[in-house]
Amino acid sequence: MQINVEDVSALTKKMTITLPEAQVAQELESTYRKLNSEVSLKGFRKGKIPRQVLEKNYGPKVEYDVAEKLIQESYFDALEKSKIDAVVHPDIREQKFAENGTFVYIAEVDVRPQFELGEYKGLEIEQAALEVTDEEIAQELEALQKQMAPLQSVEDRAIELGHLAVVDFQGYHNGNPIKQVVGENYSVDVGSGQYGKEFEEKLLGLKKGEEASQEIDFPANFANPILASKKVEFKINVKDVKERVLPPLDDEFAKEVGEEFATLEALKGHIREKKLLAKKDAQRGDLTDKLMKALIEAHEFEIPPRLVAYEIESMIKELESNLERQGMTLEAAGFNRDALVEQYKLAAQSRVKGDFLLKKVAEKEGLKLENEDIDKGFQRISEQYNMPVSEVKKYFSSRDDLLPFMAELLNEKILSFLLDAAKMKIVPAAA
Repeated sequence: MQINVEDVSALTKKMTITLPEAQVAQELESTYRKLNSEVSLKGFRKGKIPRQVLEKNYGPKVEYDVAEKLIQESYFDALEKSKIDAVVHPDIREQKFAENGTFVYIAEVDVRPQFELGEYKGLEIEQAALEVTDEEIAQELEALQKQMAPLQSVEDRAIELGHLAVVDFQGYHNGNPIKQVVGENYSVDVGSGQYGKEFEEKLLGLKKGEEASQEIDFPANFANPILASKKVEFKINVKDVKERVLPPLDDEFAKEVGEEFATLEALKGHIREKKLLAKKDAQRGDLTDKLMKALIEAHEFEIPPRLVAYEIESMIKELESNLERQGMTLEAAGFNRDALVEQYKLAAQSRVKGDFLLKKVAEKEGLKLENEDIDKGFQRISEQYNMPVSEVKKYFSSRDDLLPFMAELLNEKILSFLLDAAKMKIVPAAA
């Protein structure tokens, strides 16, 4: 095998790989021999078809299959011999069977950027002071009151804020029903904002058996892609109106919530601890984002364009998968692929650059993934989805599933190291 390497740019290498005549001839002969035993041609006995006849009838397909096999068998060997640290799948082109019997192809690859780590330990990060207010506890108690309150139908009274309206509805766009926007016996907690302010306000004043129509203009950035950028008319039929009979907030109420709460004050203390823990978890994600932003801003280096393109494509595929689960395509949901490429470009560049930085920190600090880290990851998923650890491990039995999971765990370990080493500047919670 002959390999000629040229620099296309600082991060892109062009490899021209030539495989010898003997290797190519052997692979072609083997493929034609196998083909001879499988196909039937009129006028020839199976397995006795002359090579030139097979070439005339199947030549292009055989060359395609042999080319694919030769490339797969030689590419990684060529990388190793050339000491090229490729970071993404190659662009294979100009492959041909030469007149002298050799096989030649070009592999253009992006390589890992070379850079020196600058400041990465002791980065200053703003951390909001955490507190749980009495108002937040009161809101949580009110939510528990609603959860535990029995419902009773309201006869001959109009819907008010706090009522539960049981409705049928159908959404229409340009006069046509939207099959994904329909509901029967749908419970709407009026005033919660969960179903949209305009939709819920239209229900106010209606009684059981009455109908209404509401037109809503959904913005382009609306969370549900089926409704984004559309003017939708909702036709609503009120099936029932219910109100909650709220229990009093006292020690008996606390005991109803859980036998471990002897008093209302004990329940309030539990709520405070739970909300503080949730805020700490949420804050860690925010701190991680700030840390990565500071780390990226502290380092300036080129990143491989093909890797960025690969990351953008992964993000688009993730969006497509989410839409498919709703029975939609990108086009049906109003997305333009070219626009998405531009929209995701900055985020993809940050992900790629951040990943290189984290790997560099891991190399310098000797951070590696241990079996204990993987076991903790399995345990976390087990608790999150309430399933045995043994079942979680079965899910990750495939190498294709396990490797991304391990990469994610390693990144978490590196980020924990960097957060522990960061200088936290405590700022007021309001900030």
